[in-house]
Amino acid sequence: MKMWSGRFRQALDPKFERWQRSFEFDRRLLTYELAASSAHARALKGVGVLDSTELIAILQGLEQIAEHAASSPAILDDDDAEDVHHFVEKQLVSLIGEVGYKLHSGRSRNEQIATDLRLFVRSAIDQIRADLSAWCSVFLDLAQQAGNAAMPAYTHLQRAEPVLVSHWLLAYVEMFLRDAERLADCRKRVNVCPLGSGAVAGATLPLDRRVMASDLDFDQPTANSIDATSDRDFVLEFVNSLSLLALHLSRWAEEMILFSSQEYAFVHLPEAYSTGSSAMPQKKNPDLLELTRGKCARVIGDATALQICLKGLPLAYNKDLQETQEPLFDAADTLLSLVPLVTGWMKAVEFNYESLQNAAQSGFMNAWAAATYLVQRGVPFRLAHEQIGKVVQMCLEKHCELQDLPLEELRSVNLKFDQDFYACLKLESVLAIHDVPGGTAPARVRQAMADARQRIEAIREDVHAHA
Repeated sequence: MKMWSGRFRQALDPKFERWQRSFEFDRRLLTYELAASSAHARALKGVGVLDSTELIAILQGLEQIAEHAASSPAILDDDDAEDVHHFVEKQLVSLIGEVGYKLHSGRSRNEQIATDLRLFVRSAIDQIRADLSAWCSVFLDLAQQAGNAAMPAYTHLQRAEPVLVSHWLLAYVEMFLRDAERLADCRKRVNVCPLGSGAVAGATLPLDRRVMASDLDFDQPTANSIDATSDRDFVLEFVNSLSLLALHLSRWAEEMILFSSQEYAFVHLPEAYSTGSSAMPQKKNPDLLELTRGKCARVIGDATALQICLKGLPLAYNKDLQETQEPLFDAADTLLSLVPLVTGWMKAVEFNYESLQNAAQSGFMNAWAAATYLVQRGVPFRLAHEQIGKVVQMCLEKHCELQDLPLEELRSVNLKFDQDFYACLKLESVLAIHDVPGGTAPARVRQAMADARQRIEAIREDVHAHA
């Protein structure tokens, strides 16, 4: 029996009936539907719709549904269930009889799906934030292991200045910590409870909405029944946050692909996350990294699909909202599977420190330090910049580096050059000169690592508090 069939005298077209069902994908919300239904049942007891015996029967029936679904997943292959709400009602009535129909008193599927989706998003946020804390910890561990090893930093994909390898790794930590913070902020707006909103105007029974919200660990009930049943901002905000996380993962993957190429030779691809070529025996391909780029495009596409789906909907609930579920699930599933995999890749990767160090000491990446040498001796920076540019041109003509140019040739450009100029060009000096908060000077990077460790631990504590 359909949950709405009393009004109708003609059966649905069979093809339309199959086409409009959502149970194929919303059955994954069963755990949340059962939890929300239990909270609603207790609220019905509070207003006298259920007596104690009926409440116990319903709660036990809901528990049995959960147990049956866990032990015999085949029960979810229900070709008659229109959606997860219909499925639960059918199962409940088959277990405890007609008293199961009482559970729907004073509520609507509109508020049920809004509640289930909020519970799903909240759970996904907590898991992804936990995964991000593990991901960032791997970067920090690698930064610790790197010590004072250096590498070239790039602008415009051209070598710019040397930095500590640990400083480069910390750049990714900052990026992904922002993603974790965005998800935490999103969670605040997710964590309100639509139960008691009815179909659009509010429940027809004096249900205690605050108790229902508390039962489900929501912070408070939603403020407006019309908004509560039609709001999918939390879905859009969540998937938009995931799209930014995906964008960052794609940038990371692209850089690892470049750095693992023979042209760079900065990292060695982990064999456990790579494959070979069916034609060329020598190949080792960065499959995980390439699939990361590709799957991240899907997540960005999911965010776009949600925006387009929602942009023209009047208040309140419209069946179009059913179409927001699959992009949500796809984006969440993609990141929930991807972040642990990239974490495993990062744990297994090996850096070619010799290649990194050599690259950090060639190509005039000490030129800004050279200009700073002149600035510290009273030369205006713009003039110092021009003069070091001339010195670089002299080196290019002689096929040498700045530190190889004789002092007399340097002094032909500016008499302020002296023997101590060569010391300022050494890698250690070039790194140390960036001694500002956020800079690559070793002491600053050590402090940044300690600060990042505390922020990661704070995420773990916050996730644990919500568990």
